[in-house]
Amino acid sequence: MRKTPLMLSALALAVSAAAPAMAQSKGDWTIGAGVHQVAPKSDNGSLAGGTLAVDVGNDVKPTITGEYFIADNLGIEVLAALPFKHDINIAGLGRVGSTKHLPPVVSLQYHFNSAGKVSPFIGAGLNYTTFFSESTGGALAGSKLKLDDSFGLAAHVGLDFNISPKAAIRVDARWADIDTDVRLDGAKLGTVNIDPLVYGASYVVRF
Repeated sequence: MRKTPLMLSALALAVSAAAPAMAQSKGDWTIGAGVHQVAPKSDNGSLAGGTLAVDVGNDVKPTITGEYFIADNLGIEVLAALPFKHDINIAGLGRVGSTKHLPPVVSLQYHFNSAGKVSPFIGAGLNYTTFFSESTGGALAGSKLKLDDSFGLAAHVGLDFNISPKAAIRVDARWADIDTDVRLDGAKLGTVNIDPLVYGASYVVRF
């Protein structure tokens, strides 16, 4: 899965090199609505002194983006979504809990707008993730689970397939640095490294 942003980036650069640039005007807005999957990395670390290997599951939810162009081709984008829910598994114990989270991301993005039907873009920014509605089950049933909020870097790459002068279908992938300290019944167990890929598609309208 981690090849997805690299493949999109390579394709974006190839397209931008092959097609002449077309400026995106300062002051323009775009609004996008879509569906994305949050896929945590495969190795999420271990707790309790390395004795408990953790695995965080995937989830899919609707998303919305808004982007304002502060200069030609250069925009500031905000990502929002419905809360994602993830199962928490421990090797040898199975599912031991779940959590919900909201991962708003603010990115500075450059669009390689072309005269053709495909416009690639790249971006980088900051991600703030808040966790809530933690629950326990299985081997940890009855215990109180708490995950601390996270603040980290984020990267974004994608392609806009123009379907009209004002609309496009967007396919994109993000990476976010999400690390959370885990507490069980008030005792700190360690840190879980989620660091997910977030990928999907959306319908984007330009104003």
